[in-house]
Amino acid sequence: MDVLIVGAGSMGTWFGDVVDARVSFADLDRDAAAAAADSIGGAVADLKSETTYDVVCLAVPMTHVADAIAEQADRAERAIVDVSGVMEPAIAAMERHGPDLERVSLHPLFAPDRAPGSIAVVRNRSGPVTDDLLASLESRGNALLETTAIEHDEAMESVQAAAHAAVLSFALAAESVPAGFETPIYQGLRRLTEQVTGGTPRVYADIQEAFDGADAVADAAAEIAAADADELESLYREAAAGWQEQRGEGRDSDTGGDTE
Repeated sequence: MDVLIVGAGSMGTWFGDVVDARVSFADLDRDAAAAAADSIGGAVADLKSETTYDVVCLAVPMTHVADAIAEQADRAERAIVDVSGVMEPAIAAMERHGPDLERVSLHPLFAPDRAPGSIAVVRNRSGPVTDDLLASLESRGNALLETTAIEHDEAMESVQAAAHAAVLSFALAAESVPAGFETPIYQGLRRLTEQVTGGTPRVYADIQEAFDGADAVADAAAEIAAADADELESLYREAAAGWQEQRGEGRDSDTGGDTE
């Protein structure tokens, strides 16, 4: 199987390494394509060419995936897939530009250096080629999470957009404290802050552009800031009940636990 990966960043390189195929990389930055190819024993391909492949995988930023699919779909003979992280626009573009192709959208729910892990999967039009690709991913220890494009993108509003907005808001709002004053919660948030701010800013910006969620965090923070003691206690109980319901626990939230 011949696979063209458009996008030679960390996620494209990860995908090329885990699939059982002959892999070529194409990228606006030809040096990046060469580096990715060297790292896994692949080849370099031209970004604009009439050369076709069994599979074309788009590993581009999520804000560009629909355009990339439109530009590259004709180079796929049997299947087109993406690992961009946003599914509704990707699937819509695949259906429009590759109606006769097998079509699968993938979102690895981890950074490549933390693989293997869970991979969200939408099989829009499955077949033997994409089944083989998915089997390759499973054989490397990844767990496939079957979903729909709508379910995935709605989940990312909380999992990514809201979560990142909350952590970045803390990072911007928190003041430096003297050594020894840290609490477990503060230390946990500091670790998350270091993790998020140690990433690639454009990736986080693309997530905020692609998914709603930050506004809800801002609204909740404003509500907390304006609440009196009774209102804040009510908000606390509302939050605790909501999380218990998500976990399926249904326990009484008034169990102490107000110390760190």
